[in-house]
Amino acid sequence: MKKTRKQVCVIGLGQFGTELARDLAKHCDVLALDNDDERVNTISGHVQRAMILNAKDFRSLSSLVTSDFDEAIVSLGESLEASVLCTLHLKKIGVRTIRCKALNEDHAVILESLGATEIIFPERESARRVAAHIINPNLLDFVPLAEDYRVMDITPPASFIGHSFIDLNLRGRFGAFVIAVKDSTAHRFHFLPGPNYQVRQGDVLVMIGREADLLKIRDEK
Repeated sequence: MKKTRKQVCVIGLGQFGTELARDLAKHCDVLALDNDDERVNTISGHVQRAMILNAKDFRSLSSLVTSDFDEAIVSLGESLEASVLCTLHLKKIGVRTIRCKALNEDHAVILESLGATEIIFPERESARRVAAHIINPNLLDFVPLAEDYRVMDITPPASFIGHSFIDLNLRGRFGAFVIAVKDSTAHRFHFLPGPNYQVRQGDVLVMIGREADLLKIRDEK
């Protein structure tokens, strides 16, 4: 039985929030929120739901976002007050994972103290990717490849644990390859693991394949 689609809320529809919401909506049920009606109207045809909302108002936010949401992304980095209040409200609502865009390090510290799960610096991360490609133009990086191929980090399903790659037959079943195994406990990589490698609890599989096939692996039980 496949997992149900993730319920994700994106709050703040600037350039980053809009692009993120559009991409997430391909695989998740996305609720996009912003206090600007033009931004909401622009994205309404690309996500499952889009609503005009002042995220600083707890009553309004809690009427749409509940603890049933898997994740919320607060993309209100241009307004410290709005992002802080919104993060505080989401924590109070009980959203399990809250990812927040930050203006600077001080802003990040405040958001983390309020319970943000992850802090996002989009410009900084983009700059690092560009610098890495300038230094090494052949660097693969974790970006979309041609013809719907992707490189993804995948937490192995429970049915994979204790089995070798040759037993799992990932190439035959899914057309996918494991190019590395990340040990999440020791923060180490095992590159190009052999067919007899047995998947362990805590492993993260770095895989290459078509996006649809990789998502099938993610949804395995």
